[in-house]
Amino acid sequence: MTVLVVTGTGTEVGKTVTTAAVAAAALAAGRSVAVLKPSQTGVVPGERGDVDEVAHLVSGGVTTLELARYPDPLAPATAALRAGLPPVRPHEVAEAAEKLAAEHDLVLVEGAGGLLVRFDADGGTLADAARTLGAPVLVVAAAGLGTLNTTALTTEALRARGLTPLGVVVGSWPKEPDLAARCNVTDLPEVSGAPLLGAIPERAGALLSGTFRESAPSWLARELNGTWDGRAFAAGVAGTL
Repeated sequence: MTVLVVTGTGTEVGKTVTTAAVAAAALAAGRSVAVLKPSQTGVVPGERGDVDEVAHLVSGGVTTLELARYPDPLAPATAALRAGLPPVRPHEVAEAAEKLAAEHDLVLVEGAGGLLVRFDADGGTLADAARTLGAPVLVVAAAGLGTLNTTALTTEALRARGLTPLGVVVGSWPKEPDLAARCNVTDLPEVSGAPLLGAIPERAGALLSGTFRESAPSWLARELNGTWDGRAFAAGVAGTL
């Protein structure tokens, strides 16, 4: 796996922190890593974007690339139109990822919002970029009520496009999970048809960068260069039901 596309089931599910954790675990495994953000929205020139946050959390050591940024916190296609700037097209995302892959062991492509958020007026999406690349897709999901539906819809959309969902990571696992979150640990793999590959503790993004980088492998499964034991995690959660 040279290129991994990271998508969320929606906004604010912990996608950027999860991307940083995957990058940190890969670095700890001795792999060179690049992080690509096709379209950064909701930031102005000079303001820190998602790739900057990833670089901060992993204490540097990663190559970062942002193809475009737009000031309005909207879907990339709409934000580009409002800003009077050219959109980023799926083939441009794929080309940038392939160039990075020629010089890195792992390239993480972090989308904006969910899988089918539009990049351009032609309806191009992150899914189209992933299909061009032939890359697997990691789905970042919320922990609580409602996540089963959005996760199932995302993985169903992936498979309908001939794409492979590598697995699901809970982007923000609460310190005190409610009943829905605890049940979802068992239900997420079933409804998505994809393994649960990690759980990022809530507020992990507020950790000092050294602590974050050192801790990240313990939040992710072996498939993501981590040491997280999904069975043990599920058993522990089941014991509180």
